[in-house]
Amino acid sequence: MKLLKSVLLIIALQATSAQAVDLNADPNMTGAAPLPSIISGQTQKAYNDGQFYDPPQAAMPMVMSRMFGAQLFTSVSAADSGSSIGFNPNYVVSLGDQIQVRLWGAFNFEGALSVDPKGNIFLPNVGPLKVVGIPNSQINSVVTNKVKQVYQSNVNVYASLLQAQPVKVFVTGYVNNPGLYGGVASDSLLSYLSKAGGVDTQSGSYVDISIKRGKSVRSQVNLYDFLLNGNLGLSQFSDGDTIVVGPRQHTFSVEGEVFNSYDFEFRNSTIPVTEALSWARPKPGATHMTIIRQQGTIKRSEYYPLSSAPGRSLQDGDKLIISTDRYSGTIQVRIEGAHSGEHAMVLPYGATMRQVLSKIRPNSMSQMDSIQLYRRSVALRQKEMLDLSLQKLEEASLSAQSSTSEEARLRMQEAQLISRFVSKARNVVPKGEVVLSESNLDQVILEDSDVIKIPEKTSLVMIHGEVMFPNAVSWQKGLSPDDYIAKVGGYTQKASNTKVILIKQSGEALNAEDVKTLEPGDELMVLPKFESKNIEVTRGISTILYQLAVAAKVVLTL
Repeated sequence: MKLLKSVLLIIALQATSAQAVDLNADPNMTGAAPLPSIISGQTQKAYNDGQFYDPPQAAMPMVMSRMFGAQLFTSVSAADSGSSIGFNPNYVVSLGDQIQVRLWGAFNFEGALSVDPKGNIFLPNVGPLKVVGIPNSQINSVVTNKVKQVYQSNVNVYASLLQAQPVKVFVTGYVNNPGLYGGVASDSLLSYLSKAGGVDTQSGSYVDISIKRGKSVRSQVNLYDFLLNGNLGLSQFSDGDTIVVGPRQHTFSVEGEVFNSYDFEFRNSTIPVTEALSWARPKPGATHMTIIRQQGTIKRSEYYPLSSAPGRSLQDGDKLIISTDRYSGTIQVRIEGAHSGEHAMVLPYGATMRQVLSKIRPNSMSQMDSIQLYRRSVALRQKEMLDLSLQKLEEASLSAQSSTSEEARLRMQEAQLISRFVSKARNVVPKGEVVLSESNLDQVILEDSDVIKIPEKTSLVMIHGEVMFPNAVSWQKGLSPDDYIAKVGGYTQKASNTKVILIKQSGEALNAEDVKTLEPGDELMVLPKFESKNIEVTRGISTILYQLAVAAKVVLTL
């Protein structure tokens, strides 16, 4: 009996322990806060099903440095740049190099011979030959002369450098990843700098790079000499050589009308402006330069023509801005439409519309009393005003408040409708038409790139927009706007829900209600009417529809 009670007690304790573990493992059942992951054994994955999951942040895109020379180490294959795929003729044979030797004729042999610690290679049936210190260009002749001492005839020789000695070179100083890097003796300086991540674009120097062997400096390298002139001496590295990139020297920046808009580095305290310009390469149209001096506590600006560059200099931190400073002597306008003259005309700066009209050669189809003028600056301004109206319309539709859930649903549908309308309206490009008046053509000053269009005489009236069958109708004397609309099937809406605009050939826009008869070439644009409980939305859409009709000659529907 006691044994039975003991067994039952153990089972009860195990069940209680299991329930306690379950409760601790699921805090939602107890209302307690979840245990820390380090205690409960749960990882961040446990929160993936919850509403507070925080995905990892996307990596920030790499920002290109403005420093001239940084582009040397930005390519994907930068670590392989400058790696040896051959040998230059001046490469000097070193210990550990391999030389391919071929003998044929009376004696045949082919093999790769390594340069031993004494600087020799061993030629079969010939003996040792010292090759250390011999330039690559002389290997074949040296081996041939040695073989000819034994085989004076009937044996041909060909020898070439097969593989340079593997070396390890230290790269240190102002580089991104200083350390010890492996390569071969014939690898270029750029190869080792690339393996070290390149020069530090914030603090490293591109003009002060040293190659050291022990305590002695073997050579000084200026990468600008390579970038600008293509000069880069080939160094032959040995085990333990050190490449040291010095700290950033003096700098100046160049902006404006140049091909090389960068920050440049120079070694001396000053640099001639002529040399700085040769680095920056001004564009052909550049005429002047601005030098912004930033030494001391006072910032000064100087402005000179490029021709005065000789004798001037830049200091550390200066900024050089190259600009185009010229006045307009002439302008060019396009003449399009119905005329018999040239389609481009060069005029003096400040020419007026009447001066142009006197040079146009009209023909029998020219409608000279309805000349149209299109201007790029006007089109840009019309686009700005249209975008502003669209922005206000979106704000008005999205900020409308609702008192009931049904009204909120209707507001949401209306906002979606307006959003689609705004998206279509943003793609409309205004024409930039200027409405002219015969009485003041002397005062209309033309701008460069203006387009003057001579309309062609026509006998049609165009009807667009909210009509049953938008079409062109033959002009008839005495007919009113409503008569022409009736000829294309009438309105798609009630007449009271539409607004009709009359566009004359000259670009003038009139309210069709104020016009009794039409003229050949007129256009009727029937605009839709949009009704909303929001007065701001209704006014905004009406304004935009009118702007599109006048500025772009289009009718958009919701």
